Amino acid sequence: MATQHENYSPVSITKRVSVFPKSPLPPQLLRLSNLDRQCPILMYLVFFYNPSRKILSGDSVFGNLKSSLEATLSVWFPAAGRLSLNPSDGKLDLWCNNGGAILVEAVTQVRISDLGDLKEYNEFHEKLVFKPAFNGNFSDMPLLVAQVTRFGCGGYSIGVGTSHSLFDGPAVFDFLSAWASNTTMVGSTGLDLRRQHNPVLVPVHDRATLLSCMRRQPATGRNPSSASRVAAIEHLHQLIKQAAASDWNHVSDGKKLTQMGSSSQDNFVLKTFHLSVSMIESLKRKILGEKRGSLSCSSFEVVAAHLWKARTKALGLRKERMVCLQFAVDTRNKMMPPLPPGFSGNAYVLASIALSAGELEEESHERLIQRIKEAKNSVTAEYVCEYMEALEAPQTSLPPIKELTLVSDWTRMPFHKVNFIHGEASFVSPLVPPISQVAYFMHSPTENKSVDLRIGLLPQTLTAFSHYFLTSMQ
Repeated sequence: MATQHENYSPVSITKRVSVFPKSPLPPQLLRLSNLDRQCPILMYLVFFYNPSRKILSGDSVFGNLKSSLEATLSVWFPAAGRLSLNPSDGKLDLWCNNGGAILVEAVTQVRISDLGDLKEYNEFHEKLVFKPAFNGNFSDMPLLVAQVTRFGCGGYSIGVGTSHSLFDGPAVFDFLSAWASNTTMVGSTGLDLRRQHNPVLVPVHDRATLLSCMRRQPATGRNPSSASRVAAIEHLHQLIKQAAASDWNHVSDGKKLTQMGSSSQDNFVLKTFHLSVSMIESLKRKILGEKRGSLSCSSFEVVAAHLWKARTKALGLRKERMVCLQFAVDTRNKMMPPLPPGFSGNAYVLASIALSAGELEEESHERLIQRIKEAKNSVTAEYVCEYMEALEAPQTSLPPIKELTLVSDWTRMPFHKVNFIHGEASFVSPLVPPISQVAYFMHSPTENKSVDLRIGLLPQTLTAFSHYFLTSMQ
């Protein structure tokens, strides 16, 4: 992963404690859905808080966070548990055993201002989170870790890692909002779920609705064609076959089959583009023109369509190559019945559109926006059930495939508004994701309705992508 490199002062860990629920419940097993089992690793966010006028000691900040986390874990008790292999089927489930979260205190002489533009990924950010060693045994791995770091300027960062088997994006936001809300009530009997100001949802941890999909057919009676009815999975299979075929054709050149499309995670550069409201509106005007009054589209739809065209053009692919846009769709309101408010598990599936590179180049933005709408609408309760059924097949990590454009919309999760210490965070930075090329649409803290787009790009395409992507927004 190409990053910014600076000779920063070290980050020194001064304290590490286990944090347990203040009011522990009896141990219980929480069955996970196949959506939970896709990516059982820790995902990290780093919250930056500039110095406040009121001097905050490290001990008070750490003690406040610890006490409030104890209270929060009494309600969000799965976060204090451990993953466990179910002996009956060999699948991961969640053992709510009050095993505890990890909270770390650290200090550095670095000033937040030394890090430059916080929107841009910096390798130093990796030192602001606690990364527990993984020995291959999930039952030893905490599902929640956090590190509070005091900077030389008096500012703080809070780096939080949560297991993707535990939460998806909206659930992480709800959990962190609950924890931060509770920091203002240290000394109370627990998390007040009836607060009039900054109300907190009561979490629902049970996956019953999603699990009911998986029980419709016994494992031995799975329909082998189910994957073909799920566009996202079928398109992935086609892309992998395409990449493998290309690699076979280049074996004589010493190219390894495992490269799968000639890009690896380490080759990507993380770049953040700030899209102001005026830039997005300019793009909509250029795309829709006089039809803007009669043809509605969201900012996500128009930017995603434009991103797909710009990224594919920057790659310079042959026109016959298959290319694919996939984006996450929240199924909370797609299920029958809908998932309850406060659902804390994973509820996202991928919608997918596939074209040839030549077709994508010729396709108008307007038509692509319509395709995105159609792909969204194709995600029904039946699609979700078939998606989870297809995940019953043996899973392997997805190799980097340059023809695949992945998008995740975080704009409805304003993480910067999570007030852990003294107001909103100046910025919240995700660390390197498992698939570096994913484009995250993030709610910008500097302007309402503006977007910070974080994407992993191949170094040789950075200049071309920036040109194609930004030109239509000027």
